[in-house]
Amino acid sequence: MAQEIKDLIAKIQQEGVQAAQAQAGQIKADAEKESTKIIAQAKQEAQKIIEQANAQAKKLDASTQAALKQAGRDMLISLKQEISAMLDRLIKADLRQALGAEELTRIIGALIKNSPLSLGSQIVVSLNQQDKERLEQGFLKQLIEETKKAIVLKSAEGIESGFIISFDAGKSIFDFSGQALSDYISGCLKPELNRVLSPE
Repeated sequence: MAQEIKDLIAKIQQEGVQAAQAQAGQIKADAEKESTKIIAQAKQEAQKIIEQANAQAKKLDASTQAALKQAGRDMLISLKQEISAMLDRLIKADLRQALGAEELTRIIGALIKNSPLSLGSQIVVSLNQQDKERLEQGFLKQLIEETKKAIVLKSAEGIESGFIISFDAGKSIFDFSGQALSDYISGCLKPELNRVLSPE
């Protein structure tokens, strides 16, 4: 009887150990299966994050490149505008210097003496006040005597240098003002300037 109890206990112990081992094996298998699943999910998430980071980096790179191109274009436009404004200032300064009273006297005299447009009409020359006063001191009287033509000098606001002349008492004009000459010279120079400053 004692032996049977011992055998029964041994059998129960053996079955318990086997059940525990089976349960432990199942737990291990489940744990391995779950860990494999978690690792696969983690790898998938990591791949997704890497792809998103790469896409974001490409977008950022494209955005940076576009911003750099735009900044370059803006800088070139600004540079062109500044050089153009500097060119205008230089042209106007040179014209003011070049179109002094002596040169104005020579140009206006040549135009009036050599133009057939003034026959029988009053010639009106518009200049700034300072140049008008200088030309009235001797030149006008001498020119009227030489040409026998009716010549009137008028001061005009807005003319910094140069002059505007009319051979038909103001009905039509020829504009040789500093502004008109500056616009003309700038118009000749700026296409070349744009060509030099334009990227190849």
